[in-house]
Amino acid sequence: MAQLFGRNWTRHELMERVGDISQLGGIRTVTLNDGKENGVRAVEVRTGTGFRFTVLPDRGMDISEADYVGRSLCWRSCAGDVAPAFFEPESNGWLRGFFGGLLTTCGLTYIGPPGMDEGEALGLHGRISYIPARNVSAGGEWQGDEYLIWVQGKVSEASALAPRVTLTRKITTKLGASSLTIEDTIQNEGHAPCPFMMLYHFNFGFPVVSSDTVLLSPTKNVVTLSREKVTQPDLYRRFQNPTPGFEEMVFRHETVPDAEGYVTAALINKGYDSFGAYLRYRKKELPHLFQWKMLAQGDYVVGLEPATCWAEPRSKARERGELNFIRPGEVVEHYLEVAVCTSAAEVDNLKKRIPEANSGFAATP
Repeated sequence: MAQLFGRNWTRHELMERVGDISQLGGIRTVTLNDGKENGVRAVEVRTGTGFRFTVLPDRGMDISEADYVGRSLCWRSCAGDVAPAFFEPESNGWLRGFFGGLLTTCGLTYIGPPGMDEGEALGLHGRISYIPARNVSAGGEWQGDEYLIWVQGKVSEASALAPRVTLTRKITTKLGASSLTIEDTIQNEGHAPCPFMMLYHFNFGFPVVSSDTVLLSPTKNVVTLSREKVTQPDLYRRFQNPTPGFEEMVFRHETVPDAEGYVTAALINKGYDSFGAYLRYRKKELPHLFQWKMLAQGDYVVGLEPATCWAEPRSKARERGELNFIRPGEVVEHYLEVAVCTSAAEVDNLKKRIPEANSGFAATP
């Protein structure tokens, strides 16, 4: 049943009261048409609770905008939504089209800083976010008394005389929900093994992030990108107001999954009636959790970034013997969930789902 306006509703009860389901929620497909965003396909999704987000099929099926009853869940960069034709693969050119948003996908064959790998120049964070999807479908349907809403598409990172890796993504929610799920299927459709590196760049911003925000995570220990141990939990758990000249920080969390194998990490703003959001995913599929802490003026964002590997140049992963490959025909599946947290009671329930790895890095703020 759909939970709306403080009660549960059957399909019959709701459809007696509306002319079309779009009165309550659903999807709307549009094409952006201003400046560098011109021509970008977008799918706007509403669930009826005040939860709303936008999927960009022409940008790797990533999620640009997301908010709850007018409160943004994500950070939006000054670059804005940029058409894939403006992709600059060299060096840090990736940033010129980095809209931030709720999700920007990095990969599929390389992530991390620019570098050279076996004579190939690789830019920042890969190509997948700039590749338009095909076989895109979006819609909704009743299944009993639940109205399911989805957006789906297929994105291929391919080149003649080179490997072909395809990402099939399905983003799902339902009427009455304040959450979404991402189901990714990655397949090597070529005939040779291919490097496989993937990172989910979730970008949370104000008002989720503020000086009153705390990170809740099942963290056992934390290191920097240079693999130096962090001994002060507040360095990554606490935040501050926008700060001139702030230098970004990146941490790698060693996490403890719950009994079902899931890692849950949340950002909760205690100053806005415990408003926040949490991310949940299976650790077996995504063993690394990176945190991007960037609290500069305008660039005020905290990234929570599950990944298949270390966020480093592909050449370094190869040198360490840690570079993963996806075999011909091999299929990899990832499942992630993002949800809104809107009350102290929800925060208390959330804490119960986050294991406390040890007293020094406890989940409780």
